[in-house]
Amino acid sequence: MDSLLSRSAVGRKRGQGIGTPAYRVNRQIRSPSVRLIDGDGTHVGIVTLDEALHSAQEADLDLVEISPAAEPPVVRVMDHGKFQYERTKKAREARKAQKQVEVKEIRLRPKTTDHHRSFKVKDARRWLQEGKKVKVRIRFRGREITYPEIALETLSGVATELSDVAAVEQTPQRDGRTMLMVLAPK
Repeated sequence: MDSLLSRSAVGRKRGQGIGTPAYRVNRQIRSPSVRLIDGDGTHVGIVTLDEALHSAQEADLDLVEISPAAEPPVVRVMDHGKFQYERTKKAREARKAQKQVEVKEIRLRPKTTDHHRSFKVKDARRWLQEGKKVKVRIRFRGREITYPEIALETLSGVATELSDVAAVEQTPQRDGRTMLMVLAPK
């Protein structure tokens, strides 16, 4: 079992996620010749790995393999710690900038009265106007499950009541003892 785990984690260090690429640094670089970019960003050209490592040591910086797929691989003389920090900082900013769509849910039953349903629909309308998605779930109890057409009728009624602010993202589908529909704001 341990050999399977070690095979799946090849090329990644502890703490790195699956989606984060692991950059080779200094002696981890395997190619005999590399395309070198100096510390100030100037393109030096194709040199041997030893020459690139020597120039990185002279600048008191690291040699980082930026593009391993290129032929020969592109390496850059830079501070690896600072590079890692800025990469994580950019990833954090990107996650912060992503818009998280919240999903709210209203639960009904086939026997729910129109008056009670109107309160639930009013809540759903408010959430949709705030930009949230709404799941409308009808839960069956006992023999109610033998009458799915009542639930479909209720769900279509909810969809028509909210048609001015919402679009049906997922049509009503039966899932065990429930029927589910998802509404997204227009």
